[in-house]
Amino acid sequence: MEAGIGSSVKFNDRSTSDVVVRVRTPEGRDEWLYCHSSILVKKSKYFADRLSDTWPTCQILDARSCVEVYCQESDFDYNITLLRLLYVVSDSLISESWHGVRNTLGILRVAVELGCPCIISSSVEYLEAVPWEEAEEEEILQTIPGIGPEANSILARLQPVNHGAIWRIYVSAIRFATSSPPPSLKDLKSSAQEQLEYMLAEDDDVPLLTSFDEVKLEVRECLMRLLLRFRALLESSVKELKTVVSEAERFELLQSYLLDLSWACQISGKLEIMRDLVDFWLEVSDTVIELIEKKSSKAEILELRLKVIEVATKVLEAVGYGNVVLPTAKRLQMVKLWLPFARLTKPMVNTVPSDSEEDSAGPKIDSEVWQTLEAAFVSIILALPSGDQAEILTDWLDDQHIQYPDLTEAFEVWCYRSKVARKRLAPFGASTV
Repeated sequence: MEAGIGSSVKFNDRSTSDVVVRVRTPEGRDEWLYCHSSILVKKSKYFADRLSDTWPTCQILDARSCVEVYCQESDFDYNITLLRLLYVVSDSLISESWHGVRNTLGILRVAVELGCPCIISSSVEYLEAVPWEEAEEEEILQTIPGIGPEANSILARLQPVNHGAIWRIYVSAIRFATSSPPPSLKDLKSSAQEQLEYMLAEDDDVPLLTSFDEVKLEVRECLMRLLLRFRALLESSVKELKTVVSEAERFELLQSYLLDLSWACQISGKLEIMRDLVDFWLEVSDTVIELIEKKSSKAEILELRLKVIEVATKVLEAVGYGNVVLPTAKRLQMVKLWLPFARLTKPMVNTVPSDSEEDSAGPKIDSEVWQTLEAAFVSIILALPSGDQAEILTDWLDDQHIQYPDLTEAFEVWCYRSKVARKRLAPFGASTV
């Protein structure tokens, strides 16, 4: 690179240089560069020290001074680039001399070691102004500690913000994520939901949201509005009321609401406020099942069934493991409603043809969901009175879809309890008839 405008000398010009800079690595890489003490001393503390009268120098090559720079192999080219940059007029450094974040970081490391304030300032200004990739961001955080206060402009985009700013963006995100926006904003809604989960995640980092009472209140209010809209859509669909939306749009809305409810279960579980969702789902279960069964002749309904299964699984799991405590009658109601639904849905999924790529892209559900649902049924059934267990297990053994859900564990526990019941309950004087 030639000297910038206004410079009277050129980099590596042997005819005018008075200093040789020897760049060397432990691996034996070695290069001699012809420089000018007037530029080196002015722009680098390292060279200013070594070219001063108090620093011993080695006189070689026609009495020119020689300064050695030892560096790692990875920084060899950056050292040479930095020497070239010392010859560039300062005003042109930002716009013309940097070639990406990684290149700038390499030069910055060398500039810090050689004490080149002009290069440091220019590289900092560049880094502050351009976007970073995640790996580059980590490298920046490893490089800039040696810069001092000048690095503050780079760190500004990484600084934590105050609680008020965090709360405002959280409220905006939760309201948008539960607002049922149009399909064109589907990806944005998914992103908002993912980031809300991340904000609430329990990990090694300091949580973004610390006032969980405020968080819970806002979530409950937003979810309640979502649930009311879902209920209204269910009722209009079951009653086949004429609305401003077409049948296809209504179907798409149902899918969208079910996805939102599935996500809402995850958020509610994290915040320990699943009660509202469980109570609501129990209230609308009859309507949901009626709607599905009423339109079961449509091929698209299978996909809707699977989305319903996903929500039902999360609700039943919360009840089955005691995260939400319901009276016996309501737990029994949930089993009697959703056990037959699951029995019918699982074989439907298994019998969907998948011979072609088009078919293989059809409705699917993670096997873990089926396992979770099965375990939830077993847990709920085992917590019911033994007479209710017997009724459910009898229906299960008589049903043609006995393979799913597999209630073998519940059956075995019931058999054991029934056999030893008289002996175990004798001390309590309880009737075993």
